[in-house]
This record gives sequence, structure tokens and C-alpha cells, in this order.
Amino acid sequence: MGYALTLEGLRDLAEGAAVLGTGGGGDPYIGRLLVEQQLKAGHTVTIIDAAELPDDALVIPSAMMGAPTVFIEKLPSGAGNIAALRALEAHLGRTAAATMPIECGGLNSMMPLLLGAQLGLPVVDADGMGRAFPELQMETFAVYGVSGSPMAIASDHGDTGIINATDNRRMEWLARAMTIQMGGASYISDYPMDAATVRRTAVPGTLTLARRLGAALRQARAEHADPFQALAAALSGTLYTHGLVLFRGKVTDVDRKTVDGFARGHVTLADLADPRDQLEITFQNEHLVARRNGRVVAIVPDLICTLNSETGTPVTTEALSYGQRLTVFAISTPDLMRTPDALDCFGPAAFGLADPYTPVEHLTAVP
Repeated sequence: MGYALTLEGLRDLAEGAAVLGTGGGGDPYIGRLLVEQQLKAGHTVTIIDAAELPDDALVIPSAMMGAPTVFIEKLPSGAGNIAALRALEAHLGRTAAATMPIECGGLNSMMPLLLGAQLGLPVVDADGMGRAFPELQMETFAVYGVSGSPMAIASDHGDTGIINATDNRRMEWLARAMTIQMGGASYISDYPMDAATVRRTAVPGTLTLARRLGAALRQARAEHADPFQALAAALSGTLYTHGLVLFRGKVTDVDRKTVDGFARGHVTLADLADPRDQLEITFQNEHLVARRNGRVVAIVPDLICTLNSETGTPVTTEALSYGQRLTVFAISTPDLMRTPDALDCFGPAAFGLADPYTPVEHLTAVP
């Protein structure tokens, strides 16, 4: 059965989504404040399972697009959220029965909640990435046969457009160009599908998982317990079976640039006891690969999370800075994200990485 999101549940969900964002997806803090405003004004966010909808019910995912660094300098108003959905409804000649995230990580876990509160739409407890990825074609929806087009795009200035692309990669390319012209950030509604297709192609239960992870971190702090053990325990029994610490250290170097609408770069951490022991993470909005002294210890699509070593608070790529004490925590992805078709879509080669995909639990196994 569906449930109404409380303020505490929202805060837990936002922090858990920042963990699942693997450094990207945009900082959920901004989005959380927008949703909090709605809840305090008396509006409701209802989270439902896709099974609660009729097979033919129209579900329209919603999100923001752009480089995470832009959202710090230019706060979103939330107005384009409604404009994009209404534009796609008008184009389709149908009304959405629900919305949902295209990704469960970061800011984009919040945008469907905002839209749900604004319009009274239920939000489906699932998403199309099981984490955050930087490009629109990198969706389980796409892997399992759903077209992202037609999609709607809107700005905070009232501009809207419809993209009918020949494939999901071209949809990403066209939408990225429009987003850059809109100031580096836009609102989108894409991958319109019926509820039966959601059940077949989405990663289920990810909003509730994010809430569970955030609650585990909150409780660990209150009890002065190890936040990383709490995360690992919260992941147990879920589709994300393995959660483990990869490295603890101090940030010694950050190389970060906004290029072609993405935050790209590297961060290097050194062990406090032995500075020669180093971990380097490469990112494109999200963390893609972690190498310890040159050896791969985790790689996309598995999750590589940078967290404050004392509190477990997630640190996004745009917030990385010299001197931070961080713990790098890895999380295994669900099986439907590890199939050959899924790896073709969002595995290492999709990001130009030469390293093959190996599950994180195998890379870190003790011989």
C-alpha cells in the first residue's frame, strides 16, 4: 500500500538519495527544501508501488537535467517542473496518473516528489537507474525497450519544447544542447509509459531504500554508532546486497571542470597513516571508477560513494575539496543492472573506460 511522506521521512530520503547518487545527481538539499515548503503548506506526497496502478495507467517520469555545479549557483524555482509535464501531456493527449524518478540519486529523487506535491500526483516507488547516471539514455527503461521520446523540456523562464528523437542517444544529445542554452539546467519529462511497462523495466523500491539508508545514518549518529556498519546493515536483504568500505583518507587533490554540461574530473585521497597509499576516483557528474594505487577496486555501474568519515554524510562531486576526511563506500547494483544489455548501456565502455566490469564484491574479495 502507498504511504504519505512525512517531513522526517523526506529528510531521510534526501540523505539516502545523496548516498545512492554516487557523488552526482545534484545535491538533494535544494530539492528537499522545495518539497518541504509544499509539505508545510499542507500538500501531500504519496509514494505508491507500481502494482497499485492499472496496467494501462500513464506514468510520466520527471527530473532536472544539467551539471550539478550549476544548481549551486542558480537555484531552481520548481516552476518548470509543471511546465514540462503539462507540455508532454498536451503532446500525448493524455493525463498522467503518476510520476516517478528517472534516477533515485541526488536532486532528481526530489523533483518527482515536488511535482507530486504540486499537482497531487502519486509518485511510483521505483526509478530507471538504481543510482544516478549522467546521460538520459542510461536507463533500465532504455535497456529493456522503452523509448525516451517524446520528451518535454522546460526552463525556469517559461520556455518549453518537445523532442522526438530517432533513438535515446540522440534524445540525450538534443536535450543536452537545449539545456546548455537554457543556462545549464532544465526540467524534463521523458520515458512516458504505462504502469505494466514500469513494473517490467524499473528498479523497484528505490525511494523506500533511500529513506531506509537515510534513517540508518540518522540513527547511527544519534546512537554514536559506526555509520558505515549501519549502511551495510540497511542494505542487507535488499536488491543492493553488498555494502563495504573501500578506503578512508584525506583529499589531497581535486581536478574538476564543467565541460559540455557535465562536471568532469578526478579526486585523489591519501591514507592518513601512509600517504603513499592512495585512491583516485574518476567522475562525470557521478563517480565512475576507483583505483587504489592504480588497481581498480570498484567500477560503474556499481556505486562509489564519498562520505564524511565521522558522520557518514554524503559529499557530492561539486562539494569535494582539499583536506576533507572521507570514507569511500561501495554498493553493489541489482542484477537487472548487470546484464550484458545493461552493461552495454551504462557499463565502463559507455564512459570510454578501458577497464572491464567486475562486480565490486569480486574486486574486493580476499584471495
